[in-house]
Amino acid sequence: VVCAFAIDLKFKLGFDDSLDVVGIHLVGGLVGTLYIGIFGTGIGWIDSGSGIQLWHQFLGAVGVMVYSFVMAFIIGWVIQKTIGFRITTEDEVAGVDTVVHGEEGYALAE
Repeated sequence: VVCAFAIDLKFKLGFDDSLDVVGIHLVGGLVGTLYIGIFGTGIGWIDSGSGIQLWHQFLGAVGVMVYSFVMAFIIGWVIQKTIGFRITTEDEVAGVDTVVHGEEGYALAE
């Protein structure tokens, strides 16, 4: 349910996430990670009365997010410095299928 709300929020905020990666993986993963600290049998906040496992889950989630951001930034930087993310304007106008594959992908009309 939380993931569905996150996907709906994507449309309201207007950011480009065609595969719903943020709504499914970021939000779903974060909520699931924190739920272990809340509902975990014997260790969760509700069952044990202690929030220490929730704190550990939160720290773990923050660590994973920082690591993921740093690694994605490094990979993106290397790609940008080597082959780049964008094709030339001329190739974009001509059509990527024609330039890369030598044929049109969707030739529906002449």
